[in-house]
Amino acid sequence: MRGEWGVRLRTVSGAGPEVGGRDFSAIAARHQSTVASHFVASKYADVAIVGAGILGIAHAFVLARRGRSVVVFERSPQAAGASVRNFGMIWPIGQPAGKMLEMALRSREIWIEALAAARLPHFATGSLHVVYREDEATVAREFCEVAPKLGYRCQWLGAADVLERSAAVRPERLLGAIWSPTEISVDPRVALPHLPWYLSEQYGVDFRWRTAVTAIDRAEYGATIVCTGHDFETLYPDAFRASGLTRCKLQMMRTGPQPDGWQLGPALAAGLTLRFYESFRVCRTLRALEERIAAETPEYDRFGIHVLVSQTAGRELTIGDSHEYADAVNPFDRAEIDELILRYARGFLHAPETAIAQHWHGVYAKHPDQPYVSFSPEPNVRVVTGTGGAGMTLSFGIAEQTVAQMGL
Repeated sequence: MRGEWGVRLRTVSGAGPEVGGRDFSAIAARHQSTVASHFVASKYADVAIVGAGILGIAHAFVLARRGRSVVVFERSPQAAGASVRNFGMIWPIGQPAGKMLEMALRSREIWIEALAAARLPHFATGSLHVVYREDEATVAREFCEVAPKLGYRCQWLGAADVLERSAAVRPERLLGAIWSPTEISVDPRVALPHLPWYLSEQYGVDFRWRTAVTAIDRAEYGATIVCTGHDFETLYPDAFRASGLTRCKLQMMRTGPQPDGWQLGPALAAGLTLRFYESFRVCRTLRALEERIAAETPEYDRFGIHVLVSQTAGRELTIGDSHEYADAVNPFDRAEIDELILRYARGFLHAPETAIAQHWHGVYAKHPDQPYVSFSPEPNVRVVTGTGGAGMTLSFGIAEQTVAQMGL
C-alpha cells in the first residue's frame, strides 16, 4: 500500500469575498484540484485511514491532535462522495435525546475548534423549523416544552419573532417556529478540500490521493480505520453483507449566488422535517401530523422528502432533499422529485435568487436501526460507516469515540 510518491492538496484562490483574510468563493465555485509533489513517505505510521471523506478526515484530526502519526489513503483525487454532496449542516437538533444528542453536541465542539484552527468560513446561525399548519404548530410547541429537559437548546417563537430573526421566511400564514441556536452551516466544497491541506501542514498528516486500498497490511501500521462510505465491495465484503447496511440516494439542488450580500440567516426547515428526524419522536402529537401528510401528499412519503435550506460560502442556497433506499442505486435522477422539493420550498422560503444553477444526487450508507455502524473485522482494524445523513453532524464525535475504544 505504500510508495514514494504522495499527492498534496493545494488551495485554490480567486476573486471574491474574503473570510478571515482569505478568499474562499473560488473554492466554493469549483472543487480543488490536486497536484503531485515529490516527497518521500515514512516507512511506518501509527494509524492508516482509508477514505478522505468527512469521517476519515475527522479521525485524522482527532488522532493528529493526540500526536499520532497518520496516513490517509483516498482512491479519488479529492473527496467527491456524500461528504461534499450535502448541506454542510452540523445539525444536533435532529439527533435523538441521550447519547446521540450528546455525541452531536461534542462533535459540534470539535467542529468549532477545527473551523477556527483551519480558518474556515461557516455560519453559526442556528436553525428555524417554520410551521404553517395547526398540527405542525402543535408538534413544534410540544417539542419546545419537552426538549429542553432532554438536553436540547430550543424555544418556540411566534410569527413576529420569527420574521424578526429571518428575512428568508415567507410571512403568509406563518404560525411560528422552533428556534435552536446550536446548528452550524459549513460549505463542504470548501471544508473537505481544505482540511486535508491544514492537517498536512499543521500536523504532517500524509494524504495519499488516487490510491485505492484493496487489502490491509497490518504489519505496516499500528492500526487501521476504514471509512469508505457506501463502498461495501472492496474491503471486507463478507462483513459488509452481514452488517445490514444499505444505500440511500438523495437529490439536491443549489441556486446561484444571492445578490447584494443577502444572507439566509438561520438554516431553514419546515413541517415535513418534523416527521423525519428521530428527535421529534418524543412528541405524542406527531402521529396526527404524519397521518395528515400521508393522506394529503403521499408523494412526499414515497420519495422520503423533507426540505432544508442552507447557505454556502459562495452565498448560494442549497435545497433538498429526498431519500430512496436500495442496495443498487438508480443513477438517473427524477425531475419529479426536484419539482416536489422546490414546490414545498416555495411555501416557506423567500429569497431574491431562486433560479436553480446545479442539480445532483448523493449516495450514503445507512443502517435501518443503528445511527452508525462500527465493527472490527480483524485485530487493530475498525470499520466506521453508515452515518446516514448525519455524517457532518456526528463525524468528529464518532472519531473521538473510535480512537478511545481502540486505545489510540
